[in-house]
Amino acid sequence: MTAPADFALADDGRTLRFAGALTLARIGDLPTRLDALDPVPQRIDLAGIERMDTVGAWLVHRLARDHDVAIEGANEDEAHLLEQVAAADHPLKIRPDARPSLLRVFDQVGTATIEAGRTLLGLIGFFGAVSITLWALIRHPGRIRWNAVVRQFEVVGVAALGIIGLMSFLIGIVIAQQGAIQLRQFGAEVFTINLVGRLTFRELGVLMTAIMVAGRSGSAFAAQIGSMRLAEEVDAMRTIGVAPMEALVLPRIMAGVIMMPLLAFYAAMVALVGGGLFAWFNLDIPPVTFVSRIREVVPITDLYQGLIKAPVFGLIIAVAGCFNGMQVEGNAEAVGLRTTAAVVQSIFLVIVLDAFFAVFFASIGWI
Repeated sequence: MTAPADFALADDGRTLRFAGALTLARIGDLPTRLDALDPVPQRIDLAGIERMDTVGAWLVHRLARDHDVAIEGANEDEAHLLEQVAAADHPLKIRPDARPSLLRVFDQVGTATIEAGRTLLGLIGFFGAVSITLWALIRHPGRIRWNAVVRQFEVVGVAALGIIGLMSFLIGIVIAQQGAIQLRQFGAEVFTINLVGRLTFRELGVLMTAIMVAGRSGSAFAAQIGSMRLAEEVDAMRTIGVAPMEALVLPRIMAGVIMMPLLAFYAAMVALVGGGLFAWFNLDIPPVTFVSRIREVVPITDLYQGLIKAPVFGLIIAVAGCFNGMQVEGNAEAVGLRTTAAVVQSIFLVIVLDAFFAVFFASIGWI
């Protein structure tokens, strides 16, 4: 068993020689006795100690620091421990230095801009990986996991019919009601049908469906894949030779691309039903007149616009959800953060692309 820590004075009190174990368990009242030394020796000799831990090293370092005393006799391990203690000996700030508010704003804006740029580059790279995997599956269609694709059809499409139908029905009523209020001032309530028909087919049907799918399916993609990342199931799939892009990502992207046009068309039709019922009960426009007017005022290009935008929106939502799911690492909190990021990115990109589509369709005469 090691001896307790002790010290002795030598060379007429000019050298302080430690002995025993300079450890937390064996240090005893040594700090108090060292504080009582007067005068303090000019050298510290560690040749006689048996062991030294961080507490002992801190005791020696503090004595040498406070009184400018030289340390001698330490072996390689003890010298390294003293160096580590000395390197860690610096005051900690209770609070960070105050900076001007304008600099803090610029710092936050710059940080957000850099993060947005990294996210955009990550999404582009992930889309490239998806494209490569899709080309490989086209060349070898036997590798497509149809069971997984059909399962995602149910998750993205069939299970969403209820909430999307209810939302679209209510949106159709709201559009008709708000349009009728404004058009009544000019005695033109009949043009409410034009408003409902063109808005639902061109914009709100596909846009609101995309937002609902982003909040429902995009978040689910990120949470599911993110949870698998935390459980190391994705790494296990790679270990056994299963490509996560083929097994997890492609089925979800295929489901999003294929189901979005169907959901958008379904949403537009349900919104027409809602607007038609409002026109029937509040504007005294019978359903036959409503349908006939819709056929007259809504060009087929409005339907084409919705059906063209829908698969692009589905692709964006699925890619953003799967990308954020694959970025999860660390702990369970990252799943929530990435899920939120997937929804925000999806909705933002959908709205930006919708604006580009609007300009493009106007430029080719689909107004």
